[in-house]
Parts: sequence; C-alpha cells; structure tokens
Amino acid sequence: MAIVYKCRHCSQEIGKLDQQMVDSSMLGLDQLSSEDKRDMISYEANGDITIKSICESCEESLGSHPQYHELDYFIQ
Repeated sequence: MAIVYKCRHCSQEIGKLDQQMVDSSMLGLDQLSSEDKRDMISYEANGDITIKSICESCEESLGSHPQYHELDYFIQ
C-alpha cells in the first residue's frame, strides 16, 4: 500500500509514501471535513490511497492568475 499525493490540477505526482500502516492523524487527514475528505481522498483498487493536493507550479499559476480559482481545471 502506498499513499500517493497528486496535483488536482495537472495530475503530476507530488510525492509517494510506501507504508504498510499509516495513522491518518499523522498525515493531518483527521483535520479535514467530511466534504474535504470526499473531494481529496480516493482509494484505489490496488490498495493505494491517492490524496489530491496542489503542486508548486500550479500554485504559482494560481498566484499569478487569481481568476483561475474559478475553474475546476485550468491546465488543458
């Protein structure tokens, strides 16, 4: 089982933790609301957990172009 962090905008893999057991509170997932958990966390068929976040490039783009916040996806 791995925990994979991917950018919600460009789908680039940001990081990966290869762990057999992970406490969700260690990752801060217990701090998320139920709605945020549904939006950000997905469980894959192979047992991996994917967490949607934002990469540095997309964060820079959003900082330079605040109107992109209105869009679900701004990378075409």
